[in-house]
Amino acid sequence: MALSKSTFLTHLKTLAKPHHHSPPSFIVLRHLSFITPEDAAAERRRRKRRLRVEPPLSTAQRSQQQAQQVAQPKPIQNPNAPKFPEPVTVLTGNRLNLHNKILKLIRENDLDEAALYTRHSVYSNCRPAIYTVNAVLNAQLRQSKYADLLSLHRFITLAGIAPNVITHNLIFQTFLDCKKPDTALEHYKQFANESPVNPSPTTYRILVKGLVDNGKLEKALEMKEEMAEKGLAPDPFVYSYLMLGCANSGDSEGIFKLFEELKEKKDGALEDGVVYGSLMKGYFMRGMEKEAMECYEEACGENSKVKMSAVAYNYVLDALSKNGKFDEALRLFYRMKNEHSPPRRLAMNLGSFNVIADGYCAEGKFKEAMEVFMLMGNNRCSPDTLSFNNLIDQLCQNGLLGEAEELYGEMGDKGVSPDEYTYVLLMDACFEVNRIDDGASYFRKMVVSGLRPNLAVYNRLVDELVKVGKVDEAKLFYDTMVKKLKMDDASYKFMMKALSDVGKLDEVLKMVDHILDDESADFSEELQEFVKEELRKEGREEDLTKLMEEKERLKAEAKAREIEAAEAAKRSAKAAVSSLLPSKLFGKKEDESQSTAATENTIDASSGGEAQAQDGNEGPIQEATVIESVDVDTNSMSESTVADSDVVDRKPF
Repeated sequence: MALSKSTFLTHLKTLAKPHHHSPPSFIVLRHLSFITPEDAAAERRRRKRRLRVEPPLSTAQRSQQQAQQVAQPKPIQNPNAPKFPEPVTVLTGNRLNLHNKILKLIRENDLDEAALYTRHSVYSNCRPAIYTVNAVLNAQLRQSKYADLLSLHRFITLAGIAPNVITHNLIFQTFLDCKKPDTALEHYKQFANESPVNPSPTTYRILVKGLVDNGKLEKALEMKEEMAEKGLAPDPFVYSYLMLGCANSGDSEGIFKLFEELKEKKDGALEDGVVYGSLMKGYFMRGMEKEAMECYEEACGENSKVKMSAVAYNYVLDALSKNGKFDEALRLFYRMKNEHSPPRRLAMNLGSFNVIADGYCAEGKFKEAMEVFMLMGNNRCSPDTLSFNNLIDQLCQNGLLGEAEELYGEMGDKGVSPDEYTYVLLMDACFEVNRIDDGASYFRKMVVSGLRPNLAVYNRLVDELVKVGKVDEAKLFYDTMVKKLKMDDASYKFMMKALSDVGKLDEVLKMVDHILDDESADFSEELQEFVKEELRKEGREEDLTKLMEEKERLKAEAKAREIEAAEAAKRSAKAAVSSLLPSKLFGKKEDESQSTAATENTIDASSGGEAQAQDGNEGPIQEATVIESVDVDTNSMSESTVADSDVVDRKPF
């Protein structure tokens, strides 16, 4: 189609003009979000703070956070549930410094200070770890301080320090050493049922050995079966303890049965020689000396493949020395000394010297026994209280009290503290040779050193003193020990009888006086009759009746004074509280009198209102009077009521 020239030019002019297209209707223009720049800056600061508190999450972190939000909340734990013990990693920083400081006190043999420092640290900013407590408990166990050990254990239990398996093992060992196997078993049952910690093989070793030493072989065998049920295979040490128990009870059949059971579990190859000593005893018990020495050669021969530790050697030494082979035991002992090269090779320990010392004593060679005992330090072995007591006992039994006292003097030089058994051995030995004063001196040293002899030891002491006529000295020991021991009727009767025989009835009455004052003591009827019988010999039976009546009167007066003091304290406390609280809660006497007067005025006003009502103005007056009377009678203190009343005076509050 052809266009005219004018039309074409007009079309060109139209295309040449600039066009301003309006934006589409669907595009939204952005408006400012903040009225002022200050608001925008505040928003930027808020976003920065939020990013500092909650940094942007990566994809993995975002998924973990979502998973945590979806997960169910943890149930609330029972606060009475047993706590798990702390890991060893807590020994860092100040707690590690505390641990090392207490270890230093233990190395210096200052156990009392170590235990006291541990107690004080429990409630300080640096709480001791259970490993620190175990170090103190173990040191107390080594020195046979059983009472202190149990006291510290009770303290940390109440303080909420969770024990671990080592703590429980120390408690088991304590009760077993104290000849209380039943108590140890009760604690084990509680530990197995309630503790979140599982028993270890060492736990069963301690229990089995302790039960065997206390003559509970059947219980020890049951413990072996329970160990297998717990998934812990009984090791050669457990079998050696059981075989030793069978040997002590004369059951050779049980020894071989246990040995065959162990061989079956080890597929016929025994590498640990700890059971060979008990096996040799079984052969000796059957009179099979040749087989016993073949067993010895298999364990300790030059070409032996059995691993012999110091404990294994000690069992073999004991089997040889107690069955007529002491010379062979000596050769083995000196061979052990040559092999002993700590820390690379430990072929002997403290028990090795104890076995040889016992062997020398059995041979009657006490001088050699003491020489061997003194050689411990040359082989990096330090004697303990038990070792000294063992040799002192051997010397005392064979009448060598002088040598025993010489050995007792060496204890201080070796840094070993005597215990109750040490003093009792020396005291009894002195009594046997009529050295009564020396025996009493050992008893006195025992008490002064802080040890606690039992009632039987005290009874032996006063018995020996009374036999030689030293009643006054016996009475002094009675006065000292009556505060520390729980006396029985037999102990009271013995001392009263001794005093009565020498005519000291006044001392007898003083004893009765102290018994009546002591609330923990029981003045039984049997003891009363005994005292009356002794007093009756001198015609002083009424003195006991008067003394008891006087004590009852004094007790009644003291009780009355206590009641009166309690009532006085109550009154003073009540008065103090009343003086501190506002008077409007309790009222005052002045207020009461004003209230009474106000009530009387109200009654008068009421009667006056009634009289006015009879004159013709009864409506408004009667209504106002009744309202005012009710307000006064109910002790209402509303300001509006008081203000409206022309009769009642204002009361200050």
